Amino acid sequence: MSGSEAQRIDTYSAFWPFYLQQHAKRETRLWHIAGTGAASVILVAAILTFSFELFLAAVLVGYGPAWISHFVIEKNRPATFRYPVWSLMSDYRMAALWLTGHLDRELAEAGVS
Repeated sequence: MSGSEAQRIDTYSAFWPFYLQQHAKRETRLWHIAGTGAASVILVAAILTFSFELFLAAVLVGYGPAWISHFVIEKNRPATFRYPVWSLMSDYRMAALWLTGHLDRELAEAGVS
């Protein structure tokens, strides 16, 4: 575990730059955004049909590609393991910033080139 992971983060404002640093590679971010989008569509279908199977599928589709990208591409441990709620919030925040064209600025502010 790296030094930045060993120390507990106590606020979301401190977590956000850490989250972006853990997603430094473009490919990791794209897998997260794709997974978040697909999982959101499946989750809506699960709610509309009251389907537990679709709910489980949404979880797998959302987290599967994201976690694999951390282990294979980014070579780090997903922040979800220590900060599940903040990570989920940040997945949507990152996707929204990407969709609106503002992600590059946030990455630069977090020290991600």
